[in-house]
Amino acid sequence: MGIDFARTVPAPRDEVFAWHGRPGALSRLSPPWLPMRPVREASSLADGRAVLALPGGLRWVAQHDPESFDPNYRFADYSAALPLRLLAPWRHTHSFTDAGPGNTEIRDHVETPVPGRFLASTFRYRHRQLVDDLAAHRWAAAHLDGPLTVAVTGSSGLVGTALSAFLTTGGHRVIRLVRGQARSDDERRWDPEDPGTDLLQGVDAVVHLAGASIAGRFTGEHKARVRGSRVGPTELLARAAGAAADGPSTFVCASAIGFYGADRGDELLDEGAVRGGGFLADTVEDWEADTEPARVAGLRVVNIRTGIVQSTRGGVLRLQRPLFEIGAGGRLGSGRQWLSWIDLDDLVDVYHRALVDTALSGPVNAVAPEPVRNSEYTRVLARVLRRPAVLPVPELGPRILLGKEGARELALASQRVTPARLAERDHRFRFPDLEQSLRHQCGRLTDRTTDPASS
Repeated sequence: MGIDFARTVPAPRDEVFAWHGRPGALSRLSPPWLPMRPVREASSLADGRAVLALPGGLRWVAQHDPESFDPNYRFADYSAALPLRLLAPWRHTHSFTDAGPGNTEIRDHVETPVPGRFLASTFRYRHRQLVDDLAAHRWAAAHLDGPLTVAVTGSSGLVGTALSAFLTTGGHRVIRLVRGQARSDDERRWDPEDPGTDLLQGVDAVVHLAGASIAGRFTGEHKARVRGSRVGPTELLARAAGAAADGPSTFVCASAIGFYGADRGDELLDEGAVRGGGFLADTVEDWEADTEPARVAGLRVVNIRTGIVQSTRGGVLRLQRPLFEIGAGGRLGSGRQWLSWIDLDDLVDVYHRALVDTALSGPVNAVAPEPVRNSEYTRVLARVLRRPAVLPVPELGPRILLGKEGARELALASQRVTPARLAERDHRFRFPDLEQSLRHQCGRLTDRTTDPASS
Protein backbone atom coordinates (compact mmCIF):
# COMPACT_ATOMS: atom_id res chain seq x y z
CA MET A 1 0.00 0.00 0.00
CA GLY A 2 1.09 3.56 -0.56
CA ILE A 3 0.22 7.05 -1.76
CA ASP A 4 0.92 8.39 -5.23
CA PHE A 5 1.33 12.01 -6.31
CA ALA A 6 1.85 12.72 -10.01
CA ARG A 7 2.65 15.83 -12.02
CA THR A 8 3.71 16.47 -15.62
CA VAL A 9 6.62 18.89 -15.84
CA PRO A 10 7.35 20.79 -19.09
CA ALA A 11 11.03 19.81 -19.24
CA PRO A 12 13.04 16.83 -20.57
CA ARG A 13 13.49 13.86 -18.27
CA ASP A 14 17.29 14.10 -18.01
CA GLU A 15 17.05 17.79 -17.10
CA VAL A 16 14.45 17.15 -14.41
CA PHE A 17 16.41 14.26 -12.92
CA ALA A 18 19.67 16.24 -12.92
CA TRP A 19 17.98 19.10 -11.05
CA HIS A 20 17.10 16.75 -8.18
CA GLY A 21 20.74 15.70 -7.81
CA ARG A 22 22.21 19.21 -7.49
CA PRO A 23 23.01 20.97 -4.21
CA GLY A 24 20.05 23.02 -3.02
CA ALA A 25 17.30 20.75 -4.35
CA LEU A 26 16.21 19.58 -0.91
CA SER A 27 16.03 23.18 0.32
CA ARG A 28 13.99 24.27 -2.68
CA LEU A 29 11.55 21.40 -2.16
CA SER A 30 11.11 21.80 1.62
CA PRO A 31 7.81 23.55 2.45
CA PRO A 32 8.32 26.60 4.67
CA TRP A 33 5.37 25.84 6.94
CA LEU A 34 6.64 22.43 8.08
CA PRO A 35 8.60 22.30 11.37
CA MET A 36 11.72 20.90 9.72
CA ARG A 37 14.66 22.34 7.82
CA PRO A 38 17.51 20.76 5.88
CA VAL A 39 20.85 20.78 7.67
CA ARG A 40 22.70 18.49 5.26
CA GLU A 41 21.81 17.43 1.74
CA ALA A 42 22.60 14.03 0.27
CA SER A 43 25.88 13.92 -1.61
CA SER A 44 24.37 11.47 -4.12
CA LEU A 45 20.91 10.33 -5.18
CA ALA A 46 22.33 6.82 -5.38
CA ASP A 47 23.52 6.27 -1.82
CA GLY A 48 23.77 9.65 -0.05
CA ARG A 49 22.18 10.65 3.22
CA ALA A 50 20.20 13.84 3.93
CA VAL A 51 19.52 15.22 7.41
CA LEU A 52 16.67 17.51 8.44
CA ALA A 53 16.29 19.21 11.82
CA LEU A 54 13.01 18.78 13.74
CA PRO A 55 11.75 20.43 16.94
CA GLY A 56 13.13 19.12 20.21
CA GLY A 57 16.54 18.34 18.75
CA LEU A 58 15.25 15.41 16.69
CA ARG A 59 16.73 14.59 13.29
CA TRP A 60 15.07 13.11 10.23
CA VAL A 61 17.64 11.08 8.31
CA ALA A 62 16.76 10.22 4.70
CA GLN A 63 18.98 7.41 3.40
CA HIS A 64 19.09 6.92 -0.38
CA ASP A 65 18.77 3.31 -1.55
CA PRO A 66 21.41 2.20 -4.09
CA GLU A 67 19.32 -0.81 -5.14
CA SER A 68 16.49 1.47 -6.31
CA PHE A 69 18.72 3.93 -8.14
CA ASP A 70 18.28 4.02 -11.93
CA PRO A 71 19.91 7.14 -13.47
CA ASN A 72 17.42 9.49 -15.18
CA TYR A 73 14.53 7.19 -14.22
CA ARG A 74 14.30 6.55 -10.46
CA PHE A 75 15.75 7.07 -7.00
CA ALA A 76 14.41 6.29 -3.54
CA ASP A 77 15.04 7.28 0.08
CA TYR A 78 13.78 6.01 3.40
CA SER A 79 13.71 7.07 7.05
CA ALA A 80 16.87 5.66 8.60
CA ALA A 81 17.18 7.02 12.15
CA LEU A 82 15.50 6.07 15.40
CA PRO A 83 13.03 6.87 16.86
CA LEU A 84 11.33 8.31 13.78
CA ARG A 85 11.98 5.13 11.78
CA LEU A 86 9.67 3.31 14.20
CA LEU A 87 7.19 6.11 14.92
CA ALA A 88 6.73 7.27 11.31
CA PRO A 89 8.24 4.78 8.84
CA TRP A 90 8.72 6.34 5.42
CA ARG A 91 9.92 5.23 2.00
CA HIS A 92 9.74 7.61 -0.93
CA THR A 93 10.30 6.48 -4.53
CA HIS A 94 10.75 9.21 -7.15
CA SER A 95 10.04 8.01 -10.71
CA PHE A 96 10.57 9.93 -13.97
CA THR A 97 9.02 8.92 -17.30
CA ASP A 98 8.73 10.62 -20.68
CA ALA A 99 5.36 12.26 -21.23
CA GLY A 100 5.65 13.47 -24.80
CA PRO A 101 8.30 15.69 -26.40
CA GLY A 102 9.97 17.90 -23.82
CA ASN A 103 7.72 16.72 -20.96
CA THR A 104 8.29 14.49 -17.95
CA GLU A 105 5.86 12.81 -15.60
CA ILE A 106 7.10 12.74 -12.02
CA ARG A 107 5.48 10.19 -9.76
CA ASP A 108 6.13 10.27 -6.03
CA HIS A 109 5.19 6.98 -4.38
CA VAL A 110 5.24 7.17 -0.58
CA GLU A 111 4.90 4.23 1.76
CA THR A 112 3.93 5.60 5.17
CA PRO A 113 1.14 5.36 7.75
CA VAL A 114 0.60 9.12 7.42
CA PRO A 115 -2.74 9.71 5.62
CA GLY A 116 -2.39 11.11 2.12
CA ARG A 117 -4.53 14.17 2.85
CA PHE A 118 -1.83 15.45 5.21
CA LEU A 119 0.81 15.18 2.48
CA ALA A 120 -1.13 16.72 -0.40
CA SER A 121 -0.06 20.32 0.24
CA THR A 122 3.57 19.27 0.58
CA PHE A 123 3.64 17.66 -2.85
CA ARG A 124 1.66 20.48 -4.45
CA TYR A 125 4.29 22.84 -3.10
CA ARG A 126 7.18 20.66 -4.30
CA HIS A 127 5.80 20.31 -7.81
CA ARG A 128 5.06 24.03 -8.12
CA GLN A 129 8.59 24.88 -6.97
CA LEU A 130 10.10 22.46 -9.45
CA VAL A 131 8.10 23.72 -12.44
CA ASP A 132 8.79 27.39 -11.69
CA ASP A 133 12.48 26.88 -10.91
CA LEU A 134 13.11 24.87 -14.08
CA ALA A 135 11.37 27.56 -16.15
CA ALA A 136 13.55 30.26 -14.58
CA HIS A 137 16.72 28.27 -15.27
CA ARG A 138 15.71 27.68 -18.89
CA TRP A 139 15.17 31.42 -19.31
CA ALA A 140 18.62 32.13 -17.88
CA ALA A 141 20.30 29.51 -20.06
CA ALA A 142 19.07 31.39 -23.13
CA HIS A 143 20.86 34.54 -21.93
CA LEU A 144 24.09 33.14 -20.48
CA ASP A 145 27.18 31.60 -22.06
CA GLY A 146 27.54 29.19 -19.15
CA PRO A 147 27.17 28.81 -15.37
CA LEU A 148 28.06 31.74 -13.13
CA THR A 149 30.24 31.92 -10.04
CA VAL A 150 28.40 34.15 -7.56
CA ALA A 151 29.76 35.44 -4.24
CA VAL A 152 26.99 35.97 -1.67
CA THR A 153 27.07 37.79 1.67
CA GLY A 154 24.28 37.05 4.12
CA SER A 155 23.90 33.59 2.62
CA SER A 156 22.51 32.11 5.86
CA GLY A 157 19.63 34.58 6.08
CA LEU A 158 16.09 34.12 4.77
CA VAL A 159 16.78 35.49 1.28
CA GLY A 160 20.37 34.26 1.08
CA THR A 161 19.42 30.66 1.91
CA ALA A 162 16.68 30.57 -0.73
CA LEU A 163 18.75 32.33 -3.39
CA SER A 164 21.85 30.16 -2.85
CA ALA A 165 19.81 26.95 -3.12
CA PHE A 166 18.09 28.23 -6.25
CA LEU A 167 21.38 29.15 -7.95
CA THR A 168 23.11 25.85 -7.21
CA THR A 169 20.16 23.84 -8.56
CA GLY A 170 20.65 25.83 -11.77
CA GLY A 171 24.24 24.62 -12.05
CA HIS A 172 25.81 27.86 -10.82
CA ARG A 173 28.53 27.97 -8.17
CA VAL A 174 27.82 29.95 -5.00
CA ILE A 175 30.74 31.16 -2.89
CA ARG A 176 29.48 32.12 0.55
CA LEU A 177 31.30 35.08 2.08
CA VAL A 178 31.33 34.25 5.80
CA ARG A 179 32.65 36.09 8.83
CA GLY A 180 33.94 32.97 10.54
CA GLN A 181 36.45 30.43 9.33
CA ALA A 182 35.83 29.11 5.82
CA ARG A 183 34.94 25.41 6.01
CA SER A 184 34.97 24.43 2.33
CA ASP A 185 36.07 25.56 -1.12
CA ASP A 186 32.69 27.22 -1.50
CA GLU A 187 33.28 29.57 1.43
CA ARG A 188 35.64 32.52 1.82
CA ARG A 189 36.28 34.45 5.00
CA TRP A 190 35.05 38.04 4.71
CA ASP A 191 35.95 40.84 7.07
CA PRO A 192 33.36 43.59 6.42
CA GLU A 193 35.82 46.22 7.68
CA ASP A 194 38.73 45.00 5.58
CA PRO A 195 37.83 42.83 2.55
CA GLY A 196 40.89 40.99 1.29
CA THR A 197 42.34 41.89 -2.11
CA ASP A 198 41.76 38.33 -3.33
CA LEU A 199 38.27 37.95 -1.81
CA LEU A 200 36.45 38.20 -5.15
CA GLN A 201 39.03 36.73 -7.49
CA GLY A 202 37.48 34.40 -10.07
CA VAL A 203 33.95 35.61 -9.29
CA ASP A 204 31.45 36.63 -12.00
CA ALA A 205 29.01 38.49 -9.75
CA VAL A 206 28.45 39.61 -6.17
CA VAL A 207 25.13 39.55 -4.31
CA HIS A 208 25.41 41.63 -1.13
CA LEU A 209 22.62 40.76 1.33
CA ALA A 210 24.31 41.18 4.70
CA GLY A 211 22.89 43.65 7.21
CA ALA A 212 21.48 43.70 10.73
CA SER A 213 17.74 43.15 11.05
CA ILE A 214 15.72 46.36 10.81
CA ALA A 215 13.03 44.95 13.11
CA GLY A 216 13.27 46.24 16.66
CA ARG A 217 12.73 49.25 18.86
CA PHE A 218 14.30 52.32 17.27
CA THR A 219 16.77 53.14 20.02
CA GLY A 220 20.01 54.92 19.23
CA GLU A 221 21.88 51.63 19.59
CA HIS A 222 19.52 49.77 17.27
CA LYS A 223 19.64 52.46 14.60
CA ALA A 224 23.45 52.57 14.77
CA ARG A 225 23.58 48.80 14.29
CA VAL A 226 21.18 48.91 11.32
CA ARG A 227 23.06 51.73 9.63
CA GLY A 228 26.58 50.59 10.53
CA SER A 229 26.04 47.09 9.13
CA ARG A 230 25.13 48.59 5.73
CA VAL A 231 26.72 52.00 5.26
CA GLY A 232 30.49 51.58 5.23
CA PRO A 233 30.83 47.80 4.73
CA THR A 234 28.96 48.09 1.41
CA GLU A 235 31.37 50.73 0.14
CA LEU A 236 34.39 48.63 1.10
CA LEU A 237 32.95 45.57 -0.64
CA ALA A 238 32.11 47.63 -3.74
CA ARG A 239 35.69 48.91 -3.84
CA ALA A 240 37.02 45.37 -3.47
CA ALA A 241 34.77 44.24 -6.34
CA GLY A 242 36.02 47.04 -8.57
CA ALA A 243 39.67 46.38 -7.76
CA ALA A 244 39.64 42.56 -7.98
CA ALA A 245 41.84 40.94 -10.60
CA ASP A 246 39.70 38.57 -12.67
CA GLY A 247 36.82 39.87 -10.57
CA PRO A 248 33.08 40.39 -10.97
CA SER A 249 31.31 42.32 -13.70
CA THR A 250 28.05 42.60 -11.74
CA PHE A 251 27.35 43.92 -8.25
CA VAL A 252 23.83 43.32 -6.89
CA CYS A 253 23.05 44.91 -3.55
CA ALA A 254 20.04 44.62 -1.29
CA SER A 255 18.08 47.79 -0.62
CA ALA A 256 14.61 48.64 0.66
CA ILE A 257 11.44 50.53 -0.20
CA GLY A 258 12.08 52.47 2.99
CA PHE A 259 13.82 54.81 0.53
CA TYR A 260 10.41 56.31 -0.22
CA GLY A 261 9.70 57.35 3.38
CA ALA A 262 7.17 56.21 5.96
CA ASP A 263 3.96 57.58 4.48
CA ARG A 264 3.43 58.81 0.91
CA GLY A 265 -0.36 58.54 0.96
CA ASP A 266 -1.84 57.13 -2.27
CA GLU A 267 1.08 58.27 -4.45
CA LEU A 268 2.19 55.51 -6.83
CA LEU A 269 5.95 55.14 -6.36
CA ASP A 270 8.16 53.85 -9.16
CA GLU A 271 11.96 53.91 -9.25
CA GLY A 272 11.94 57.53 -10.44
CA ALA A 273 10.11 58.82 -7.35
CA VAL A 274 12.05 61.13 -5.06
CA ARG A 275 13.14 59.75 -1.72
CA GLY A 276 11.11 60.34 1.39
CA GLY A 277 12.16 61.42 4.85
CA GLY A 278 13.09 59.60 8.02
CA PHE A 279 15.80 57.32 9.36
CA LEU A 280 15.21 54.47 6.89
CA ALA A 281 15.10 56.79 3.88
CA ASP A 282 18.39 58.40 4.95
CA THR A 283 19.98 55.00 5.54
CA VAL A 284 18.83 53.50 2.24
CA GLU A 285 20.04 56.53 0.27
CA ASP A 286 23.53 56.23 1.78
CA TRP A 287 23.45 52.43 1.44
CA GLU A 288 22.78 52.68 -2.29
CA ALA A 289 25.39 55.44 -2.66
CA ASP A 290 27.96 53.06 -1.18
CA THR A 291 27.75 50.90 -4.32
CA GLU A 292 29.06 53.77 -6.45
CA PRO A 293 32.74 52.61 -6.40
CA ALA A 294 31.70 49.42 -8.19
CA ARG A 295 29.83 51.39 -10.85
CA VAL A 296 32.77 53.77 -11.36
CA ALA A 297 35.03 50.74 -11.82
CA GLY A 298 32.80 49.59 -14.70
CA LEU A 299 30.62 47.01 -12.97
CA ARG A 300 26.90 46.80 -13.62
CA VAL A 301 25.25 47.70 -10.32
CA VAL A 302 21.68 46.81 -9.32
CA ASN A 303 20.03 47.99 -6.09
CA ILE A 304 17.09 45.74 -5.12
CA ARG A 305 14.57 47.88 -3.23
CA THR A 306 12.69 45.11 -1.45
CA GLY A 307 9.13 45.25 -0.15
CA ILE A 308 7.59 43.18 2.66
CA VAL A 309 8.75 39.63 1.99
CA GLN A 310 6.11 36.91 2.36
CA SER A 311 7.47 33.71 3.90
CA THR A 312 6.48 31.59 6.87
CA ARG A 313 10.21 30.96 7.41
CA GLY A 314 10.83 34.55 8.51
CA GLY A 315 9.71 38.15 8.49
CA VAL A 316 6.29 39.52 9.38
CA LEU A 317 4.27 36.55 8.09
CA ARG A 318 6.12 34.18 10.39
CA LEU A 319 4.98 36.29 13.34
CA GLN A 320 1.44 36.91 12.08
CA ARG A 321 0.48 33.40 11.05
CA PRO A 322 0.29 31.88 14.58
CA LEU A 323 -1.92 34.76 15.73
CA PHE A 324 -4.27 34.39 12.78
CA GLU A 325 -4.34 30.60 13.22
CA ILE A 326 -5.91 31.02 16.67
CA GLY A 327 -8.31 33.73 15.49
CA ALA A 328 -6.39 36.57 17.17
CA GLY A 329 -5.51 38.47 13.99
CA GLY A 330 -6.86 41.72 12.71
CA ARG A 331 -6.07 44.94 10.89
CA LEU A 332 -3.31 47.18 12.20
CA GLY A 333 -4.34 50.68 13.18
CA SER A 334 -6.72 52.19 10.63
CA GLY A 335 -5.91 49.47 8.09
CA ARG A 336 -5.65 52.16 5.40
CA GLN A 337 -1.86 51.96 5.04
CA TRP A 338 -0.49 50.51 1.80
CA LEU A 339 1.49 47.26 1.95
CA SER A 340 3.92 46.64 -0.91
CA TRP A 341 4.68 42.93 -0.64
CA ILE A 342 6.55 40.22 -2.55
CA ASP A 343 6.64 36.43 -2.29
CA LEU A 344 10.04 35.06 -1.23
CA ASP A 345 10.34 32.99 -4.41
CA ASP A 346 9.53 36.03 -6.54
CA LEU A 347 12.26 37.94 -4.71
CA VAL A 348 14.68 35.12 -5.57
CA ASP A 349 13.64 35.53 -9.22
CA VAL A 350 14.31 39.28 -9.06
CA TYR A 351 17.85 38.67 -7.82
CA HIS A 352 18.25 36.02 -10.51
CA ARG A 353 17.18 38.50 -13.20
CA ALA A 354 19.56 41.08 -11.77
CA LEU A 355 22.41 38.60 -12.23
CA VAL A 356 21.42 37.55 -15.75
CA ASP A 357 19.74 40.53 -17.44
CA THR A 358 22.53 42.89 -18.54
CA ALA A 359 19.98 45.59 -19.42
CA LEU A 360 19.00 45.97 -15.76
CA SER A 361 20.88 48.46 -13.57
CA GLY A 362 20.28 51.01 -10.85
CA PRO A 363 17.34 50.85 -8.44
CA VAL A 364 14.78 48.09 -8.98
CA ASN A 365 11.58 47.86 -6.93
CA ALA A 366 11.21 44.24 -5.81
CA VAL A 367 7.48 44.26 -5.09
CA ALA A 368 4.46 42.45 -6.51
CA PRO A 369 2.48 44.35 -9.16
CA GLU A 370 -0.54 44.95 -6.89
CA PRO A 371 0.07 46.50 -3.46
CA VAL A 372 -2.81 46.13 -1.00
CA ARG A 373 -4.03 48.03 2.02
CA ASN A 374 -3.42 46.48 5.42
CA SER A 375 -7.15 45.79 5.87
CA GLU A 376 -7.22 43.83 2.58
CA TYR A 377 -4.08 41.90 3.54
CA THR A 378 -5.76 40.97 6.81
CA ARG A 379 -8.91 39.73 5.06
CA VAL A 380 -6.93 37.63 2.57
CA LEU A 381 -4.72 36.00 5.20
CA ALA A 382 -7.77 35.19 7.34
CA ARG A 383 -9.53 33.67 4.31
CA VAL A 384 -6.50 31.53 3.43
CA LEU A 385 -6.23 30.23 7.00
CA ARG A 386 -10.03 29.92 7.37
CA ARG A 387 -10.07 31.96 10.54
CA PRO A 388 -11.88 35.13 11.60
CA ALA A 389 -9.88 38.36 11.78
CA VAL A 390 -11.92 40.52 14.11
CA LEU A 391 -9.36 41.75 16.65
CA PRO A 392 -7.87 45.00 15.35
CA VAL A 393 -4.52 46.07 16.78
CA PRO A 394 -4.56 49.72 17.90
CA GLU A 395 -1.64 51.94 16.92
CA LEU A 396 -0.59 52.03 20.56
CA GLY A 397 0.53 48.38 20.32
CA PRO A 398 3.41 48.80 17.85
CA ARG A 399 4.35 52.11 19.50
CA ILE A 400 4.89 50.30 22.79
CA LEU A 401 6.97 47.58 21.09
CA LEU A 402 8.90 49.66 18.55
CA GLY A 403 8.77 53.17 19.90
CA LYS A 404 7.04 56.05 18.13
CA GLU A 405 9.64 56.30 15.35
CA GLY A 406 9.91 52.54 14.83
CA ALA A 407 6.14 52.12 14.68
CA ARG A 408 5.83 54.90 12.11
CA GLU A 409 8.62 53.60 9.86
CA LEU A 410 7.92 49.88 10.18
CA ALA A 411 4.55 48.65 11.44
CA LEU A 412 2.48 51.65 10.30
CA ALA A 413 4.46 52.54 7.16
CA SER A 414 2.39 53.16 4.04
CA GLN A 415 4.13 52.90 0.65
CA ARG A 416 2.31 52.20 -2.60
CA VAL A 417 5.22 50.95 -4.69
CA THR A 418 5.16 49.62 -8.25
CA PRO A 419 7.80 47.44 -10.01
CA ALA A 420 8.13 49.68 -13.08
CA ARG A 421 11.64 48.56 -14.06
CA LEU A 422 10.65 44.90 -13.92
CA ALA A 423 7.54 45.62 -15.98
CA GLU A 424 9.74 47.28 -18.62
CA ARG A 425 11.74 44.02 -18.82
CA ASP A 426 8.53 41.93 -19.15
CA HIS A 427 9.37 40.20 -15.90
CA ARG A 428 7.04 37.33 -14.98
CA PHE A 429 5.94 37.00 -11.35
CA ARG A 430 5.17 33.55 -9.97
CA PHE A 431 2.69 35.05 -7.51
CA PRO A 432 1.32 38.41 -8.64
CA ASP A 433 -1.79 37.71 -6.55
CA LEU A 434 -1.57 37.98 -2.77
CA GLU A 435 -3.91 35.08 -2.01
CA GLN A 436 -1.92 32.67 -4.16
CA SER A 437 1.31 33.76 -2.47
CA LEU A 438 -0.12 33.24 1.00
CA ARG A 439 -1.53 29.84 0.04
CA HIS A 440 1.90 28.87 -1.29
CA GLN A 441 3.64 30.01 1.88
CA CYS A 442 1.10 28.66 4.39
CA GLY A 443 0.46 25.23 2.87
CA ARG A 444 -3.10 25.97 1.74
CA LEU A 445 -2.59 25.20 -1.95
CA THR A 446 -5.57 24.12 -4.03
CA ASP A 447 -3.96 22.62 -7.15
CA ARG A 448 -6.12 19.53 -7.78
CA THR A 449 -3.67 18.01 -10.26
CA THR A 450 -1.51 16.76 -7.40
CA ASP A 451 -4.14 15.19 -5.16
CA PRO A 452 -3.02 11.80 -3.84
CA ALA A 453 -4.51 8.54 -5.04
CA SER A 454 -4.27 5.30 -3.09
CA SER A 455 -2.47 2.43 -4.76
